[in-house]
Amino acid sequence: MSLHADHPVLASYGWDPQWAAEFAPYAERGLVPGRVLRVDRGRCDLVTPDGTVHADTEYVVPRDPMKVICTGDWAAVDPADRDPRYVQAYLPRRTAFVRSTSSKRSEGQILAANVDHAIIAVSLAAELDLGRIERFLALAWESGAQPLVVLTKADLVPDPVTLSYLVSDVETSAPGVQVLPVSAHDGDGTDVLRAVVADGTSVLLGQSGAGKSTLANALLGADLMDVQAVRDMDGKGRHTTTTRNLFALPGGGVLIDTPGLRGVGLYDAEAGVGQVFSEIQELARDCRFQDCAHTVEPGCAVLVALADGTLHQRRLDSYRKLLRENQRLAARTDARLQSEMRKVWKQRGAQGRAALEAKRGRLM
Repeated sequence: MSLHADHPVLASYGWDPQWAAEFAPYAERGLVPGRVLRVDRGRCDLVTPDGTVHADTEYVVPRDPMKVICTGDWAAVDPADRDPRYVQAYLPRRTAFVRSTSSKRSEGQILAANVDHAIIAVSLAAELDLGRIERFLALAWESGAQPLVVLTKADLVPDPVTLSYLVSDVETSAPGVQVLPVSAHDGDGTDVLRAVVADGTSVLLGQSGAGKSTLANALLGADLMDVQAVRDMDGKGRHTTTTRNLFALPGGGVLIDTPGLRGVGLYDAEAGVGQVFSEIQELARDCRFQDCAHTVEPGCAVLVALADGTLHQRRLDSYRKLLRENQRLAARTDARLQSEMRKVWKQRGAQGRAALEAKRGRLM
């Protein structure tokens, strides 16, 4: 009997032989596999071979926010004869989309797990912010997923020449990434997008008002996501999606819809930044000095490209900005880890001294 025949419900959610092999030790304990559909206030919904179940996440809520169970995880949950049911563990993630939290602790927040495609929705109802697109792309590349930029509300740009210029601008900022103009209203571009998302798991990302919920409804073939009007004054919308939800698509594939992201902080994304600015990385290989900062150094190939117009100043400025931000975050993270280690060693030292005093007391 084939694996998918054993788990017909899970097959449409991405279950495969590799997941089954990793889950084998949990199966021996009588636990049930399930994929997390959403997490909310200490509980989560999972799709299992028996359908959708609700389970408590008490055992998978560690202090490290990067290890908290999230939408897209494959988990081991108690069997149906237990009440209440608990998520006992989750399988190692293949990929994870992570951003920096807004707190001063410089911690990462995982938004979605086990994702193959990162769909970055950008509205054409507002002026393009290429720097923000590059920021999303850096996190997408770092996650291990393949990015795709979807320019939503393309029907608001009826002139094909203007639309082609906008697509070209984004393509310049997204080397190696497909840029797809889509109109959920007219249906233009949705067939191409459906073909992409039919293969694997996709996460839908973007700011509030980017048209994510409308796009999700078009892919799902039903109005499952609420849609609100965008403010005319600034082109921004309200958070119509408040939790991260996972859906099986009717044409195949899985979609994770996320709330609008106002802040997109980098988190350990140096490789992702390098991927977004691959042309600068390529130029840097020809610099005279290996540690060239591309500012005033002689023999700098990046500055030569800047001078002859091969490289645009905006791209270099954005590259420098994201690298600085990532380096600052890394420095704060290192300092936090060192502080926590000092506390641990201090605590262990105090425990050791107490144990030694107790031993001396017994000998006297």
